[in-house]
Amino acid sequence: MNVVIEKVFPMPCSADTAWQFLQNIEGVGNCMPGAKITERVDEKNHKGTVSVKVGPASMSFRGNIEVREVDAATRTLHLIGTGSDVTGTSGASMDLVATVKDTGGTTCELVGKSEVGMTGKAAAFGGRVMNSVAEQILKQFAANFAVQVEALQSQQLAPVPVQSEMNGLALAWAVVRDWWHGLFARKSA
Repeated sequence: MNVVIEKVFPMPCSADTAWQFLQNIEGVGNCMPGAKITERVDEKNHKGTVSVKVGPASMSFRGNIEVREVDAATRTLHLIGTGSDVTGTSGASMDLVATVKDTGGTTCELVGKSEVGMTGKAAAFGGRVMNSVAEQILKQFAANFAVQVEALQSQQLAPVPVQSEMNGLALAWAVVRDWWHGLFARKSA
């Protein structure tokens, strides 16, 4: 099952500052709830883990991240990620293109487009749940990223709160809310 996710997040810093931080794969990885870069293999390859809790189910993935392209002229970063659940029952892949857009002086936008694929047991959650999970994770990611770039702009890196897993209560609420909305949206269509 594949899901395409497109998001734009306003950032409280210049485009140059956001671009500088976006190229720090380890720092950006630490902004993602449940994610951790465990090894830098070389300039373009990293290894890492991601843990996500969806209701009573927990999934932990180990995988690889490849920096496919870094384009300073357009402030664009292209990453490819692949991984598998530590139990071997699920797989995940990600093709992400992130761009920093200048909005004028002290602010910018972080624009991301990714295609996320899931196989095995993880795919059983379905697209609606995947979108809700992604929405919650990306909100936390954007907040953490904003803290980091704001601190970088003032020349001191701020510690990011370490989250070993996604907030289960927030995730459960988002899934129920989206299901409820979908239930009524179908009846009125």
